[in-house]
Amino acid sequence: MCPPNDGNGRGESEALALIERLLGSPPPPPGETWFGDDAAVLSVPGSPYRLLLATDSVVAGIDADLELTGLADLGWKALAVNLSDIAAMGGRPGRAVVSVVGLGASELEQLYEGLLEASSRYACPVVGGDLSSGSEVVVTVAVTGWSDGPPVLRSGARAGDRIWVSGPLGAAAAGLRLLRVARGEGTAPGTGTAPGRSAGKGASAGPGPQSRTTPAGPSSLVMAHARPAPAIREGIVAREAGATAMIDVSDGFAIDVLRLADASGTGLELDERSLPVAPGATLDEALGGGDDYVLIFTGPPGVEMAEAFAAAGLPEPRCIGSCTPGGSPRALSGRPLSAWGWQHHL
Repeated sequence: MCPPNDGNGRGESEALALIERLLGSPPPPPGETWFGDDAAVLSVPGSPYRLLLATDSVVAGIDADLELTGLADLGWKALAVNLSDIAAMGGRPGRAVVSVVGLGASELEQLYEGLLEASSRYACPVVGGDLSSGSEVVVTVAVTGWSDGPPVLRSGARAGDRIWVSGPLGAAAAGLRLLRVARGEGTAPGTGTAPGRSAGKGASAGPGPQSRTTPAGPSSLVMAHARPAPAIREGIVAREAGATAMIDVSDGFAIDVLRLADASGTGLELDERSLPVAPGATLDEALGGGDDYVLIFTGPPGVEMAEAFAAAGLPEPRCIGSCTPGGSPRALSGRPLSAWGWQHHL
């Protein structure tokens, strides 16, 4: 669980609510979403397409420990986390602009090595940006995307919908744990605390149900942490198959699935045995570790998501439970589900 605020600032959820109030409330035009989802949705005059806009920052020491992973990995991650927001709407990547603070010329070359690898892999050209000096390394990316149908929002789930996960959970947190252990710190598998999104300070996931760990190659886990893979194709397939709500797992499965439930006004009944814990990860890491960038999505019982994924040549998603009427209960195998995961403390 995240530590409480120290009294000198707001937590992330409270700060976001403040910003929403400050933005005022002229409602967006029909078909547009301006705040509170993975990306903003804008209409394109005279076109059936929707424009998607997303932005995110990665900060050295918070989102990445540069003693464990390199600047090229930071560049990859800066673009990948934004593309994951496009994926969570069921969209396709468009273009990106990149702003960098705190790096010199030789360091910029390393950063852009990874950034451009991700740009090429996911067909999202970098078309501009900005540079500034500063005492901290911060990389901010803004991306566009597009959808040829209505994007999938967090708020569309309904009672009776099944809940799916597009891929394994906990790999990134397990990879970070392995890197920390190799450096002479951290804990052994199964001892109860997931590293969380923080690279070295701040929050971590709280103790959850009894941990379980299965063997895996350490290189795949480390890569899951250093170079996350946005689930772009999975998001498109889920949208086209009839997904009703969707969110990416950035801060932790538990906190993110609860965000989807909050936005949709539903309860949750999840089956712990069905959670796709990544080989080599613990259950705690799967629930609260974050940085997995797989998708949680919902769909009516008659929608065969597994068949749609198979037809697209994608690994089968896992059905992990269903949405229930009203805002409660929100349970994991009959136990209340806590919001384990990462939250910024501002």
